[in-house]
Amino acid sequence: MISCGLATHYSHSAKIPLIEEQLGTLITDDPSVIERSLENWGEIVHPEPESILHRIETLDKCFSHDTVEEIIDALESEAAKQDAWCVATLRKLQETSPLSLKVSLRSIREGRHQTLDQCLRREYRMSVQALSGQITSDFREGVRARLVDRDLAPKWDPPTLEKVTDDMVDQYFSRLTAFEPELELPTQQREAFT
Repeated sequence: MISCGLATHYSHSAKIPLIEEQLGTLITDDPSVIERSLENWGEIVHPEPESILHRIETLDKCFSHDTVEEIIDALESEAAKQDAWCVATLRKLQETSPLSLKVSLRSIREGRHQTLDQCLRREYRMSVQALSGQITSDFREGVRARLVDRDLAPKWDPPTLEKVTDDMVDQYFSRLTAFEPELELPTQQREAFT
């Protein structure tokens, strides 16, 4: 959590009441005072030996590219060096719907610059589009191959990355029709509590 930027300090949960009590006694809005107080309770943590964080250089080298094709090329280069993690990751990506790979990459890249509400709306649109089957039947095909027939041999449409068009990807992010209402979030209710 700390390495991913989702947390700033680590403490055992048994200490949380004590930390809350100490923070509650502070009469300040100075972030540096609060930071020093938290540092008194924080503990140094190290990633587990099998943590993906030990592969951060490989992750950056492979996944910092702009297209799925470039990412796969980079993984293939690393896999050629007998990197077992890259081999396994490459195999998983090659088993996945080509259209889903491109939609997912775009979603991740767009989400970096969006608010939570925007991300939730984007993910909702993508989910509705995937489940509707109007662009492709890949979702149903994936369920069939993995859960129904269990042949693990999905027939993706389109079958390759090269056949996925920008228009297909764009459709996953376009506004929904009147028959499929947009996601309405209780933003005004939530903001009343802040």
